[in-house]
Amino acid sequence: MQVNQKVLTKAEEQVMQVLWRLQRAGLREVIDAMPESKPHASTVATILKILADKGFVNVEAFARMHFYSPAVSKEEYSGQRIAGIAHSYFDGSFAKVISYMVKNKDVSITDLELLVEQLKKNKKRHKHGRNFHLSH
Repeated sequence: MQVNQKVLTKAEEQVMQVLWRLQRAGLREVIDAMPESKPHASTVATILKILADKGFVNVEAFARMHFYSPAVSKEEYSGQRIAGIAHSYFDGSFAKVISYMVKNKDVSITDLELLVEQLKKNKKRHKHGRNFHLSH
């Protein structure tokens, strides 16, 4: 997992959240799916172009219409961001991240028990040659 993956601005992330939900959409559909106080169409078009230039969005052109779809999954981006935060602020230690969250009461005992159970399941899968991953 790359730690220095490009980071989305707040506006870019807002547009990506819509695309992750819709999977494929034209400009008007993206705008319609955004929360109230919707940005102007030219603003969203500019953000979509920037996202395409950064490699986050695929663009398909049909006649005068453009359709946009995520080139990076929400799971991939979130994983990279979490790894980046762990690297930048917690010496790359996920244990330190979880410890911090426990101290701030962001993680409950139930959450930790679920994590341990998931880790045990993944360890069994890994032993049997399957991919190792955490699911939510």
